[in-house]
Amino acid sequence: MKFNSHLSKIEVYEAGKPIELIVREFGISPEQVIKMASNENPFGMSPKVAKKLAENSSKGYLYPDDSMFELKEGLAQRFQVDSSNIIIGAGSDQVLDFISRAKLTSSSKVLMNRVTFAMYEIYANLVGAKVLKTDSTHHDLEQFYQIYKNERPDTIFICTPNNPTGDAIERDELYRFLEKIDSETLVVVDGAYMEYAEKRNPNFKIEPSELIDKFPNSIYLGTFSKAFGLGGMRVGYGIAQRDIIQNLYKVRPPFNITTLSLLAGVEALKDMEHVWKSVEINFQEMEKFEKFADEVGFQYIESATNFITLLLPERYNSSNISNELLRMGIIIRDLKGYGLNGVRVTIGKPEENIRFFEIFRNVL
Repeated sequence: MKFNSHLSKIEVYEAGKPIELIVREFGISPEQVIKMASNENPFGMSPKVAKKLAENSSKGYLYPDDSMFELKEGLAQRFQVDSSNIIIGAGSDQVLDFISRAKLTSSSKVLMNRVTFAMYEIYANLVGAKVLKTDSTHHDLEQFYQIYKNERPDTIFICTPNNPTGDAIERDELYRFLEKIDSETLVVVDGAYMEYAEKRNPNFKIEPSELIDKFPNSIYLGTFSKAFGLGGMRVGYGIAQRDIIQNLYKVRPPFNITTLSLLAGVEALKDMEHVWKSVEINFQEMEKFEKFADEVGFQYIESATNFITLLLPERYNSSNISNELLRMGIIIRDLKGYGLNGVRVTIGKPEENIRFFEIFRNVL
C-alpha cells in the first residue's frame, strides 16, 4: 500500500513517557513515579478551573461553541488585540499544522534552529518543504540572517524560550532581526513558555500586540499547556494580523477542541494568580537544580522556562542515565536524539525535586 512519499523523511515524534507505561513495564506503583519529561506545570490547573470542569462534566456530549467566542474574547483582553486576530488550536501544535498546510508547499524552504521543537521539521517534511537549520545549539540570529539572505525561506520558526534548551532571546534583539526580513516571509514566534520567560527577565517578554503591529508578517503562538497547567486539555492559540488568521481558518477543522477544553481555557484566564504563583515557585526550585548541577560537575543552560537542560560530561551517557532513572520511577527527557549528551528535566514540586536529586546521585 502506498502512502505519501514525504513520510519517508519523517521520524515519529516521541512524546514523554506516560506514568502508566512505567507502572506496566517496571511494576512501580503510580505514587512512586515522578514525571519530569513533558514540562507540565506540576501544580496543575487552577482549583477554580477544576471546580468548573466538575460542575460541567455532563456537557461533554455537546459540541463546543465553534466560534470560541468567550475564549477568544478572554485572550483578546489579556493581550490587547482584536478577537479576529486569534485562532484556537488543540495545543499550539495544531496551529503549527495550520501554518504548514496553509503556507508551505513542496517548493518551500523553512528555516529553524538546529536544536528546537521537533514538530517544526515534522510539519515541514510532511508537505515536502526543504528544511534549513543553523549550526548552533542556541538561537544565533546572525546565523539565521546569513541563511535567510542566501536561501530566502518562505517561513522562519523562532522558539523563545527554546524547547528543549530553555534559552530565550531578548525582545530588542529579535526585533532587530525581524526588521531585516521580507514581508512575504512568515515568521512564527513560538512563545509557549513566555509566562516563565517574562518572570525570569522582563527583556525576554514578547507582547503579541506589539509584535504583529510592528511585523505584520509574524504570528505569535501561545498555549495553556505549560504555566496554566492544562496540558491534558490541549488548548493553544495563534495571534496574527487578520489576513493571516483568515487563511489559517481555511484549514481548521470544525470543533477542533472539546467543550470542556474550551471551558477550561476560559476559566484559566480568570485566575492568573494561580499562574504567577506556580511560575514564582518554579524559579525558586530551579535554583536548587543549578546548585545540584554545580555540585555534580554538570554544565547547564540557564533556563527561562519550567525545565532545565543538564549537559553531561563525556564519561556519562545521557541515554543510559535516562533509562536507569526510568527504572527507578523518574521520567526525564533524553536529548541524545537532538545531538546533545544531556537531559531535559521539568522542574517539579519541592518534594519531587528532593527525591530526584537523591536518586540521580545514586545513579551517578
